[in-house]
Amino acid sequence: MNKNLWIITASQIFSFTPAPVNVFLSGIIGSTLSPVKSLQTVPTSLMIVGIAVFSFFAAKIMNKIGRKAGFLYAAIFSSFSALLGAYAVWDKNFYLFCLACFFIGNGMSFTHQYRFAAAESVEKSYIPKALSIIMLATIFSALLGPNIANFNKDLINGHLYVGSYLSLAALTSVPIIFLSFYSPKTEPASVEKYKGRSYFELILQPRFLQAVASAAFAYAVMSFLMTATPINMHIMEHYNLNKTGIVIQLHIVSMFLPSLITGNLLKKFGHSKIIYAGVVFYVLTILLSFLEPSFFNYILALVFLGLGWNFLYLSGTGLLVLSYKEEEKFKAQGFNDIIVFSIQASASLSAGYMLSITSWKTMNLIAVPFLFLIIFSSIRADLSKNDKQRN
Repeated sequence: MNKNLWIITASQIFSFTPAPVNVFLSGIIGSTLSPVKSLQTVPTSLMIVGIAVFSFFAAKIMNKIGRKAGFLYAAIFSSFSALLGAYAVWDKNFYLFCLACFFIGNGMSFTHQYRFAAAESVEKSYIPKALSIIMLATIFSALLGPNIANFNKDLINGHLYVGSYLSLAALTSVPIIFLSFYSPKTEPASVEKYKGRSYFELILQPRFLQAVASAAFAYAVMSFLMTATPINMHIMEHYNLNKTGIVIQLHIVSMFLPSLITGNLLKKFGHSKIIYAGVVFYVLTILLSFLEPSFFNYILALVFLGLGWNFLYLSGTGLLVLSYKEEEKFKAQGFNDIIVFSIQASASLSAGYMLSITSWKTMNLIAVPFLFLIIFSSIRADLSKNDKQRN
């Protein structure tokens, strides 16, 4: 039993709700508010841009004020951002809604630091399991957020989805209660005087590069296809909102439910083998795009997409935690996150435009080069490790 780990886990459940809610609703809201069709996924993408832009600063801020204060700030800021989103939807203001989604992303950049806080709360041998627990908690976010948002979508008469973002504001404020009991092991001042290695020295490490590549391109492929899915299903293929929501929810569940076993798989088979398995799941997703666009095939493709992301992202995060020294953890974490979420933001931003000018099959094929980059960085890291063992 680890008090800090369970507090972090409970906080993560509510702090992460903006992600599934925004994925579920912001593209649909964008399609009704956007003056140009190709801009309909911009609100979804701007949340990811907000994460990317602020992820480096989130690590820096936590280095200065500590994990607890950083998470408390994020809860308050995310709640106010959701209120801004509710007002933007009520006012039918597309640009203000985009700004609200960007601000929600700013808050989410702190939420993504929960995984590092979880790793720091346990001994090194338990890091894979701690990461699995914190990732598993996100299933509850995926179920809680969209269901409450959908239930409250008609809360304000004549203003569809305003109630969804009002409920999101309430959900994101809940961690304030849990975090009052949180006591981080390390004070920020204890690592502040150490600079550690430079960014260039960090990226030269084959394992560090493998960790970043696995996480970054896992997010790129997942975000590129997931952002376009609600639009392709609901707008182009004319599936109803309930079926579209089921596909997205099952996708998000498949992203996090495997965390029950991923930690054990990492310990048994090693990070590289799980990375290769994640690539296989992505290949299956791409192959399914060439079949009939039935409801079942959408479910299967998005479940494989989630499984692939889980294997790749957890493997990358686990490798990252093992590739830096204590005194450079905030530098390495911030550097990793700005790369990961910048690449994800670029993929998400381009999704709406690419869907408007190409097809669902073509979008899946565009993901293939990213898979080669993951494989290349992993093979390079494995060969480097073998060379060291021979020497």
